[in-house]
Amino acid sequence: MRLLIVGLNYAPELTGTGKYTAEMAEALVAQGHEVRVICGQPYYPQWQVADGYRAWRYRSEQRLGVRVLRVPLWVPRVPTGVKRLLHLASFALAALPVLAAQLRWRPHVVMSIAPSLMSAPGALLLARASGAKTWLHIQDYEVDAAFELGVIHGTRARRFALAIERTLLARFDVVSSLSEKMVERAVLKGVDPLKTCGLINWVDTRVIAPLPHVSSYRQLLGLDLPVRQTVVLYAGNMGAKQGLDILAEAAQALARRHDIHFVFCGNGPAQAQLEQRCAGAPNCHFMPLQPAQRLNELLNLADIHVLPQRGGAADLVMPSKLGGMLASGRAIVAMACPGTELFDVVAPRGVVVPPEDVTALVAAIEALAADPARRIALGLAARDYAERTLSSARVLGGLNARLRALAGQDEVTVGSVDLSNSTAVDGVPGGIAGSLTAGQASGLTGAVSGGASANASGDAAEEQVGAGRLEPTQVE
Repeated sequence: MRLLIVGLNYAPELTGTGKYTAEMAEALVAQGHEVRVICGQPYYPQWQVADGYRAWRYRSEQRLGVRVLRVPLWVPRVPTGVKRLLHLASFALAALPVLAAQLRWRPHVVMSIAPSLMSAPGALLLARASGAKTWLHIQDYEVDAAFELGVIHGTRARRFALAIERTLLARFDVVSSLSEKMVERAVLKGVDPLKTCGLINWVDTRVIAPLPHVSSYRQLLGLDLPVRQTVVLYAGNMGAKQGLDILAEAAQALARRHDIHFVFCGNGPAQAQLEQRCAGAPNCHFMPLQPAQRLNELLNLADIHVLPQRGGAADLVMPSKLGGMLASGRAIVAMACPGTELFDVVAPRGVVVPPEDVTALVAAIEALAADPARRIALGLAARDYAERTLSSARVLGGLNARLRALAGQDEVTVGSVDLSNSTAVDGVPGGIAGSLTAGQASGLTGAVSGGASANASGDAAEEQVGAGRLEPTQVE
């Protein structure tokens, strides 16, 4: 099968959408498919084009079996609302000639990744001209998030943007998203329920797993002197949606505790403000984004993972970092409202507090810090859930089966699953699990190990791009 993926972000970006798009493409290549990707230059989450790449150049490269076609884009230093729109538009426009050039290749399926939805019209036009089937995968409802988080304002602008979004969504043969509630939102936006399916963000549970020893980061950061510290870890993008100011307040409130220490690892537009707010706090460490091959060591640094979330985000996003947290087998404190997907996933195997409630967050951290046995029990439950539900072999195996069916290369009936009524298999939405036979899952296991995990533990020199070396700095 010839599959063309159109998405703004791609490896060597280490976090967010780019990471998952790359792992998906590599796993499908390992299954014998021919995959091409049209993407931008790597810039995320630093919002700076990575070394070795140029913002205004077209570039073709071969990466782990995937032909990657990079197009120019504008990357603002400070991504405000209007600048973000111009950034997305620059990619969508620059991608058009490369999309047109794929007409001779005649892909069987064209998959568009959102964000950015601005590139979806070009993907639809190519598919129409070449006779390809279309698939839209929604990692983030960018239109809703932009307005509900206050990035963009105005009733008229919102009505116009939602109308365009509704029209685009209805044009795709398949629309998938990260959770059942995100899929339900697509249906509310006018997508035929029979065209929807779930495609959760996976984790390679063989790469991310509890360590039998203490993480080397503890010694490197000096966290066990003079007494052993309970480490509260936030690792990931530092942006507006994360609500990191809440963590800064929690760290300040717990500065009186000499046995609780916060570690912030990542990059993003909110990083400077977060460091400024924590300046002078002796219980905070900051680290840049770490190389992929050290991710498991980093996640095992935590005694407690924290997942802040603004109330307005609700089910607009399903944090991709959650999979790694669960697979690491550590206790999790998440901010979520009852009835949201995040609440439903974390509550049975972690601690959930209301969004933006600093007092509740502080209380939850202190309670877990005082109860090692509970932390262990929650970590075991989290790990069990990750193994049963989020493993890359299961999720990507279902994707492979559905893509084959969509392209007419399998007998599975495409568009026959309504997630709202389907039965989950080991927690996997029926739209994906239902299309995966035992033989297909077994056959994909080795391929995903070599493909999907390659992006997490592969060529060190390649993955270091944009990651930075470890330079822990204690904020004083």
